[in-house]
Amino acid sequence: HLVRRAPTGPGEVRWKPGRDRLDPAVLAGARAVVNLNGASIGRFPWTARYRRELVWSRIHPTQTLARALRDLGEDAPHFVSSSAVGYYPPDGAGRTFDETGARGDAFLSDLCGEWESAAVAAGGDVALLRTAPVVHRDGVLKPLIALTKLGVSGPIGRGTQVWPYISLDDEIAAIRHVIDHRLTGPVNLSGPTRATANDLGFALARRLGRPYVLRAPAFALRLALGKDAVEALLTVDTHVVPAALTSSGFAFRHPTVEDAVAAAV
Repeated sequence: HLVRRAPTGPGEVRWKPGRDRLDPAVLAGARAVVNLNGASIGRFPWTARYRRELVWSRIHPTQTLARALRDLGEDAPHFVSSSAVGYYPPDGAGRTFDETGARGDAFLSDLCGEWESAAVAAGGDVALLRTAPVVHRDGVLKPLIALTKLGVSGPIGRGTQVWPYISLDDEIAAIRHVIDHRLTGPVNLSGPTRATANDLGFALARRLGRPYVLRAPAFALRLALGKDAVEALLTVDTHVVPAALTSSGFAFRHPTVEDAVAAAV
């Protein structure tokens, strides 16, 4: 394991992502290298400075890992690298996106494209994890739980926009599946059942026994949090399907957003 703290055993190697080089020998013999780097996109607002942090914290470490893996040549481990469903257009206009879907032209889409290009430069077997927001207490639910407990939750924007999602258990199991089946190319890590923002909000409100009535207008969210962040994360309307996972035999433990919320709360 690569860690940023002091190693606690022989199975750990300290690596500071800010360094330009990683000794390829550290990765030699591994079954897979799993790259889950990046500053949180859930921090608002996306100022110019924080946008640079979002980019640097993803691209630079990925480039460093890719160079080390490329130096290993044919003996390089399977490279399993993060991306996000933000790769696709934030306004899907009723379309469904599998892994062949076109990239969007928003900030997050461009970031994901650059992130994936950095990973593919490793050569060899590379899987790109286009991950949906994770339904977990410390994931997408964190701010929503606080608002719901206060009784001030309700539709975000229209509320009918399609939100990709995945439970934490399924996220972990899907990454293991990608490694076990040595999948390559883009892999959508997203729940198999279509869900809207209201579906998730209602499920959480029912779980906590609280109302779900106070609408948050999209224009107010844009003013408070910034246009790009709101359109990428809150008013996003993108139906993403996990075609690569399901076609390779992956079974979801939490196939609906209601299941995912129940498992998390």
